[in-house]
Amino acid sequence: MLAFAAGIAGAVQVAVMGRFGEQVGAIEALAFSLLLSTLIPSVAVVAARRSVGGFADAFHAPKWLWLGAFMGAFIVLTITVAAPRVGVVAVTALLIAGQLGTAVLIDRFGIFGVERISLSWPRVVGIALLVAGAALTLRK
Repeated sequence: MLAFAAGIAGAVQVAVMGRFGEQVGAIEALAFSLLLSTLIPSVAVVAARRSVGGFADAFHAPKWLWLGAFMGAFIVLTITVAAPRVGVVAVTALLIAGQLGTAVLIDRFGIFGVERISLSWPRVVGIALLVAGAALTLRK
């Protein structure tokens, strides 16, 4: 249910960030969004943990784990720029198609240390249908 709710939040984010980027500029909207995205959980960490020690732990973690933060910034910038140009449905569909295609490779080859999961024909068909659906959303 949490993942489904995140999907809803993602579609709302695409729509809102596209409008925000048009109003204040894509880079400015990205910076403001990420600033709030930093402040909100930072306050939650201090309130819940009564410490910021986890931040220090993050600096000592392997640097490749920081890739998630860079990917998050890239995603927010991309949806901010793309949504006004191709629409919320197309951006969301392309985002999901790209995520699923990459997720299959990550699972199949155990990239980033995740458990390997074989590539079955239903997965291939499902991804092909999603990619086709994403392509169709680009038609107006």
